[in-house]
Amino acid sequence: MLLGPLLVLLLLGGATSASAHAALESTDPGDGSVLGRAPDRVTLTFSESVGLRDDSFRVLDPGGHRVRTGEAGRAGGRSDTARVDLPAGLGEGTYTVAWRVVSADSHPASGAFTFSVGKPSAAASAPVDAGPSEDPLTALLHKTARYLAYLAAALLIGVAAFVALCRPPDTTGLRRPLAAGWWTLLGTTLALLVLRAPYEAGTGPADALDADALAGTLTGRPGVLLLARLALLAPVALLLTRTARDGRHRSPWATATGSVLAVALALTWSAGEHASAGLQVPLAMTSFVLHLLATAVWLGGLVALLTTLRTTPDAATAARFSRVALTSVTVLVVTGVYQSWRGLGSWPALTGTTYGRLLLAKVALVAVTLTAAAVSRRWTASLANAAVPARQEERQRDWDKERNLQRDRDRERQRNLDRQRNMEREPIPAGAPPAPQPSAPDSTNAEPPTPGPPTPVPPPLCDPPTTPGDPPTTPGAPSTATDALRRGLRRSVLVEAVVAAVVLMITTVLTSTVPGRAADEAARSAPAGGVLPASVTDVPFDLGDSARGTVQITLDPGRTGDNAVQAVVFGPDGALAAVPELRLSFTLPDKDVGPIEARLVDRGGYWSANTLTLPLPGTWTMRTTVRVSEIDQVTESRRIRIER
Repeated sequence: MLLGPLLVLLLLGGATSASAHAALESTDPGDGSVLGRAPDRVTLTFSESVGLRDDSFRVLDPGGHRVRTGEAGRAGGRSDTARVDLPAGLGEGTYTVAWRVVSADSHPASGAFTFSVGKPSAAASAPVDAGPSEDPLTALLHKTARYLAYLAAALLIGVAAFVALCRPPDTTGLRRPLAAGWWTLLGTTLALLVLRAPYEAGTGPADALDADALAGTLTGRPGVLLLARLALLAPVALLLTRTARDGRHRSPWATATGSVLAVALALTWSAGEHASAGLQVPLAMTSFVLHLLATAVWLGGLVALLTTLRTTPDAATAARFSRVALTSVTVLVVTGVYQSWRGLGSWPALTGTTYGRLLLAKVALVAVTLTAAAVSRRWTASLANAAVPARQEERQRDWDKERNLQRDRDRERQRNLDRQRNMEREPIPAGAPPAPQPSAPDSTNAEPPTPGPPTPVPPPLCDPPTTPGDPPTTPGAPSTATDALRRGLRRSVLVEAVVAAVVLMITTVLTSTVPGRAADEAARSAPAGGVLPASVTDVPFDLGDSARGTVQITLDPGRTGDNAVQAVVFGPDGALAAVPELRLSFTLPDKDVGPIEARLVDRGGYWSANTLTLPLPGTWTMRTTVRVSEIDQVTESRRIRIER
């Protein structure tokens, strides 16, 4: 169940850099502006609150040397701004500002822009150290740990809820998935805590061993939330151990304590994801907690049900889980609709943004999961109906056995009475010893008991209800039919669990993607560019089966500053081709700038971005990713020359 989602996560996670959620809305000075005198400070405004780092700003002079600046702070105390003071007496020329912040939902965001004092520089000189870009290995490890943490939480909370709500007859087999969920959540939380510093800085995993960086992580909000999650795992382990030892896993005290701990664990995610930033934060965090708990009860309950069906199959337990799952699905639908509206903001964002397309894929898979759930409910109902005649047949056997025992007792009593009467009629000779008296059922009665009719045994109360398609009730048939029903239920529940795990994987990717609302706001705040063709690059890509397509990318005007991008996809036959997604990013490796994403929008036949800012001249690496299907994509790189 884990292997498929992990492979898809590797595919999606390794294709492109992580998307930040705090979109840059404006800069002061403006990008590409020419100022009459040197500014006193640089101010950035974002679409949501951001966290600042020690190296949030790197200001580089026209010669590529770093300018000594003050400590990064806020503008007017607003959490959605970042400001740094510049030294007095900046000389004439073009300055580059490379910035890196942490979004309120714990994901890093970075970029670069330029401004000029007096007049733009004629050319750039020395290589520029604009700060590291995202390290692919660190990003991949971080994404994998986040997915496994979600999965472990679903397993831990869901199995515990299954025990409390569905009351299986034997919980011995469920101790192993509970332990697996607890240990996996512990390990992934520690991994996320250690990887936090290199993930924010965009460096390799080796920097996780830096003690100073780890100390800085422990004082930031993401680190505090991870520490809180670790602290909550201790009482969770204590509760699980105590209930397993005392056998009171269904006590009201254990249920109430487990519910509080589950909500507290869910809060450690909601306080560090999309719900913690943007509009309606309290309502969004509440919705996120309910969504996560409902997912855990459903997905973890499916794993518990599979385990129960393999060890101690019980139709009543499956029927109870069916009702619990229906409630969970209802909560998922309500909270999911609200979160989709909050993240998208508009209908065009559903197909025009990566977030919207991922959301569509998630909805499609949820529909598949619900179909499998409906099949599971039918198997559960059939299994419950099949259990009725089996139970009645067992009761009938018990009644027959009791009736036979009562008949044997009545016959023995009648034989004793007959012997006693015969002895009374037979004369006893004088001086003979008294004849032995036959035993009676009640030795205290002086009079022998009068024979009576046998004690009746009540017949079955009623026949079980039957419906067309019910299994036969002939001897030996119910057991065979019930086993077949259990096998069918196990298969449908397995399909349901696997697809639900993939849904959870897409949810993890969604939490690392810019919401459509933020992307639209950033696009509206960006200035429009021109449409003068200057640089055209053809990028061939492999379609499989020896077929190749081509992406023609036009960069206007192909110089430093603002550019417009237009991309057209051609198929193997040279005709226009439609693809689900096209992504474009630019990196200047020798000056360590980028990646800078071109926010391409599907215009119906071609893709375009009105504004792409390339701050420095040089040989840039243009990375093109073409998604040819819902799960297949191709990435190609080309080097292009950008002049001032």
